[in-house]
Amino acid sequence: MSEITMYSADWCGDCRRSKRLLDELGVAYEIIDVENTLGAPEKVIEINGGAKSIPVLVFSDGTHMTEPSDPDLRKKLEELKLI
Repeated sequence: MSEITMYSADWCGDCRRSKRLLDELGVAYEIIDVENTLGAPEKVIEINGGAKSIPVLVFSDGTHMTEPSDPDLRKKLEELKLI
C-alpha cells in the first residue's frame, strides 16, 4: 500500500507539478482520478472542508495537503522519512 494517495485530474497543472516532484524523488503514490472515479469529487470536498481544490495528497499519518508548493511537499516527505 502506498504512503500517499493523490486526488488528481489530468488537466490540473498543480497535479502534474506534484506528480513530477514525487516521481523525481522516487516516492510511490496512488492516483485517484477525480474525473473518472466514483465518489472522488465528494471525497475531495469532504477532505477540503467544502473546497473542490486539487491536488489533495493524503498521507499515511492521517494528514493531508491541498495544492502544496514543491518546498512544502518536500518538507512533508522529509518529515515522513520518505526521502
